[in-house]
Amino acid sequence: MRTQILGAAAALVAAGCAMPAAAQEQAPYRYRVTVGAQLEPAYPGAADVSVKPLADFDRTRGDTPFEFEAADDGFGVTVFRSGSFEIGPSAAFASGRKPEDVGAPLPEVDLTVELGAFAQVWLGRRLRLHGEVRRGVNGHEGWVGVAGADAVWRDRDAWLFAIGPRVTWADDNHHDAYFSVTPASATATGLPAYDAGSGLQAYGATASAEFQLTRRWGLSAYGKYDRLTGDAADSPIVATYGAADQLSGGLGLSYSF
Repeated sequence: MRTQILGAAAALVAAGCAMPAAAQEQAPYRYRVTVGAQLEPAYPGAADVSVKPLADFDRTRGDTPFEFEAADDGFGVTVFRSGSFEIGPSAAFASGRKPEDVGAPLPEVDLTVELGAFAQVWLGRRLRLHGEVRRGVNGHEGWVGVAGADAVWRDRDAWLFAIGPRVTWADDNHHDAYFSVTPASATATGLPAYDAGSGLQAYGATASAEFQLTRRWGLSAYGKYDRLTGDAADSPIVATYGAADQLSGGLGLSYSF
């Protein structure tokens, strides 16, 4: 979800030009609120999925269509824009993990708040390149980077379909939290000790669709697939209790006003 912040700038146009002539009334804002439910892996590397809330908020002006956002974008705010390029801060949540989620006495990982930044650029009207880098301020306390591209087809706000590839990278701290097995955990679980290093964590794709049913009400849906790779895929935790194939999906109902 991304909410744009557009700054207003004052300019001198000519001597003797009256201020009311320079000022132009802006179109009123329109808003769209989406709520629903989604299925996601219970934790990174899990074989089971869990039901989680889905929520989104969008804002635009007048007849301008709502800006496209992929379902797996973080919560972001555009603070700088130059043509089709924009950047800003980003935030996201990473699932926690409890021993009972795994079925083994592995260390608990708290639900993590990740803070960082995003950048994106549109290449024409239909291709978006997007990337985010975030760090967990609690929980896994690691760095995560996500990059992807989206091909987007739409008829303004009437309907939208988008699909594109994704790649995820994570550092030592993140991989240690979810995929490493310490000597103490190896003794407690019978798993071999394992030290997952930083590197590519997953690759996959995301697809999303939106349909406006009436002037006010609409539906949105998404599906996402990630394939764990590298040290994450080789983890004994994934091999014994989890799965390398990570599936997500969600359905939401939107209201525009």
